[in-house]
Amino acid sequence: MRATVDSLERHQTALCLAALVVGAVAGLLAPAAAGPLGIAVEPVLGLLLYATFLGVPFDRIRAALRDGRFLVAILVVDFIVVPVVVFALSRIIAHDRALLVGVLFVLLTPCVDYVIAFTGMAGGAKDRLLAAVPILLLGQMIVLPLALWVMVGGDVVAAIEPAPFLRALLLLIVVPLAAAVLTQAAARTRWGRRVSDAATGAMVPLMMLTLALVVASQIHSIGAQIGALVVTLPVYVLFVVAMVPLGILVGRVARLDVPGRRALVFSGVTRNSLVVLPLALALPDELALVPLVIVCQTLVELVAMVILVRVVPRLVHA
Repeated sequence: MRATVDSLERHQTALCLAALVVGAVAGLLAPAAAGPLGIAVEPVLGLLLYATFLGVPFDRIRAALRDGRFLVAILVVDFIVVPVVVFALSRIIAHDRALLVGVLFVLLTPCVDYVIAFTGMAGGAKDRLLAAVPILLLGQMIVLPLALWVMVGGDVVAAIEPAPFLRALLLLIVVPLAAAVLTQAAARTRWGRRVSDAATGAMVPLMMLTLALVVASQIHSIGAQIGALVVTLPVYVLFVVAMVPLGILVGRVARLDVPGRRALVFSGVTRNSLVVLPLALALPDELALVPLVIVCQTLVELVAMVILVRVVPRLVHA
């Protein structure tokens, strides 16, 4: 069992890329399955986050909360640097209101879920990133409406329904986190150790399944609207290209250690697409394209994450 887990971890980048390809092929060959596959994304992502949280030593969370330099650095990256970069890049699609709203929705909200898994894969400080989750959630709840009001208009802010966001927060953060805490508390029992070992061993397969499901459930819809969405692709690619060196720069200025700088880079690059998507689905009909704009970013980001798991450790080292 241990040998199998080690082998999966060694080849996780190639396996994740294979999962993306399999998901794309499945979604294109069986578009009718997009609905059921989309429904499966949330519970599978919840399991992935449970396994991720289970690997975080919660006794170190209190110490992570006292790391003021990291917390200040992550606030600077996600709520000062990112909005400036997003405003500049959003000028590319500013002529189309639906595209602009979608890009702002997704790029202004830092990820609080699977970024922790990718950060761990790259040797980043996932405990500090997990400790920063409440701050990131509160920050984006303030920054997103303000930025939308300034860049688009108050009518979009008024149309945002908070209930879908709160539901996603509960199912994707609170429930997996609580389950992981209870499992760690039961680690001294036989069943607790078995559950913990099984979840840890399932990390890479769960990541592969999540990637495949997201791509398979959305690729056909993206393809049907590719003419309208293609202009957003340079925005998303340029965002990743810009945020990697900027994250490294802020980490160096803040004098963070290597794991902290890697976590900072991933937080700056990875966005909250799967959590803000329910908000976008509740927008008025004239903004019906917004959910697909967000999903398009997800697909670009997943490819980028798989690559950055290998690249960031080479760029950020002692």
